[in-house]
Amino acid sequence: MNISTEIRNTWTKEEIEKIYHLPLLDLIYKAATVHREYHNPSEVQISTLLSIKTGGCPEDCSYCGQAARYHTNIKVQALLPVETVISHAKKAKENGSSRFCMAAAWREVRDNRDFDRVIDMVKGVNELGLEVCCTLGMLTEEQAVKLQEAGLYAYNHNLDTSEQYYEEIISTRKFDNRINTINNVRKAGITVCSGGIIGLGETHKDRISMLLTLATMPKHPESVPINALARVKGTPLENNPKVDTWEMVRMIATARIIMPASIVRLSAGRIEMDETEQAWCFMAGANSIFAGERETLLVTPNPGISEDMQMLNTLGLKPMIKETETTCVTD
Repeated sequence: MNISTEIRNTWTKEEIEKIYHLPLLDLIYKAATVHREYHNPSEVQISTLLSIKTGGCPEDCSYCGQAARYHTNIKVQALLPVETVISHAKKAKENGSSRFCMAAAWREVRDNRDFDRVIDMVKGVNELGLEVCCTLGMLTEEQAVKLQEAGLYAYNHNLDTSEQYYEEIISTRKFDNRINTINNVRKAGITVCSGGIIGLGETHKDRISMLLTLATMPKHPESVPINALARVKGTPLENNPKVDTWEMVRMIATARIIMPASIVRLSAGRIEMDETEQAWCFMAGANSIFAGERETLLVTPNPGISEDMQMLNTLGLKPMIKETETTCVTD
């Protein structure tokens, strides 16, 4: 199967199905070839994620331990002080991160003092020379503009799964709400970080449909996180089987081929992968990971920064250096 490496937004479901179902080693080879055309294969973007407001969310996302209606071991934490966040960001930069992501367990952003505090956080992290990313729930265009003016570089809003399967996982919002927020982010001139989760009970067709939605957006998301379900005790999906590593590799490789210029992030679920399994993901086109303190930065565990640096060194990889100090996107 000949695969064009041009960036295009006219993919069909049938085309993506053919790529997704290629023999695995052929798929990885083609993805690695595309990856080398658009990216430096020896560089991996190191991102740090900080939960700035944890738990107590009114949503019912079946996978999430931060939903107030589920009884999990995640402790509710009010919005952090700005100084605490800046301190974490400084440490992240020292440890090789070029992007700092701030996550708040909100259904949507409200125009109040908490949002004003987030604006101050964005300004402060931006001044450190880091790419600033936020994931705060649903967002209006006016709120997106305020974040952009404060220096926000990227906004994360995952599709989670296909439009067809979405209501099986979440009932407190619609798939279209996701798309609307992404559109508001785009209009404000902020880069988009959007991907999904596998292991929710979805079919291969659902995974292909989700990738189709991303790959046929007017502009591909600049960052595409591929997550494996982190099974949180107390959530409806706690007993789902562990996602097979080769399923992750297949998703990453397909995403790399159909969105060649995007950063593809190996995200949640990495804690359950050994070094060899992660190496296959990098070979398949992943070029970003979350790294940070094992317990304090994420509500689901993450490998420690020293372990990650040792792994990257073993594989001959190095942290991606931010090319420019430009702090916001205005095109």
